[in-house]
Amino acid sequence: MDPVGPLDPVALTRALVDIDSTTGKEGEAAQWLAQYLRARGYTVDEQPVTDGRFNVYAHLGVPPLVVFSTHIDCVPPFFPSREERGLVFGRGACDAKGIIAAQVVAAEQVRAAGESRIGLLFVVGEERGSDGARVANAHAPAGVRYLINGEPTDNRLGAATRGVLRVRLRAAGRAAHSAFPELGDSAIDKLLDALMVIRGLALPEDPLLGRTHYTVGVIDGGVAPNVVSPHASAELFFRIVGDAADVFSQLAVVDGLVTIEHVLDIPAVQMHTVSGFETAVFPYTTDVPLLTAWGRPLLLGPGSIHVAHTSEEHVSVDELHEVVGLYAALTHRLVG
Repeated sequence: MDPVGPLDPVALTRALVDIDSTTGKEGEAAQWLAQYLRARGYTVDEQPVTDGRFNVYAHLGVPPLVVFSTHIDCVPPFFPSREERGLVFGRGACDAKGIIAAQVVAAEQVRAAGESRIGLLFVVGEERGSDGARVANAHAPAGVRYLINGEPTDNRLGAATRGVLRVRLRAAGRAAHSAFPELGDSAIDKLLDALMVIRGLALPEDPLLGRTHYTVGVIDGGVAPNVVSPHASAELFFRIVGDAADVFSQLAVVDGLVTIEHVLDIPAVQMHTVSGFETAVFPYTTDVPLLTAWGRPLLLGPGSIHVAHTSEEHVSVDELHEVVGLYAALTHRLVG
């Protein structure tokens, strides 16, 4: 598409969706975005991450007060765009290439109204470990007051998002012939006992975000059906509402049955909100907790999280156009 012609958020969304940028393969899409923004007169910094992958940070030559941000990468599998029934389908349509498109168009509207203290930050790796956000936070420019992050929020300002805690439980046993179980020590039994204890824990609650919940996402163990299992493990993914340490400390109750390995934690976040904009809380996690050097966070984007990561991922054409106006109005309020 013409990088210097009139901006259409739908056409820009489809152009981005049609580039495969599943996590680890963001290089082509990042390069396309960098060239597109340079052609429109932005100064573009490419922040190297790994293996040809880089974040795209664009500004207008003056220190920005407000920066729009979201992620370039998508979950697999890739599938290209199509438009029907007033909806744009395709991988990344709402998570988050439609958001990239809307933020670019909104930035151009704000710029046309005479405000140049804006920036755009598009990172890699959000869907798997947020390595792009970690790099971006180490290269934040001075003076940014607000970061408007984009995720599917149905065009509502996010008041708060949950954090995450990921842990791995490992149980050790002793192998034996299943005809003589008394000669062995079942690691699977220990793991199951630990999981049952965890099911009974009273996990932390928050008046805004609700109660902590979790998923046992992966279980592995044993060597054969007729062998007492010598090893077993499980990975648990907690959606936390406060400090991860509060949940992690509760898991000590199963320490005698399993060893507990901390894998990852990202804190819950309360966002900045602005009067006159509809708000909601969201149970998912974003890059925001890892972009603390980029000012006070806000969260806003078109589309529903319920269709993100699915084979029917889509975003409404009307929502795309609406959020452009919301982004622009929000920016004027913040800099004003």
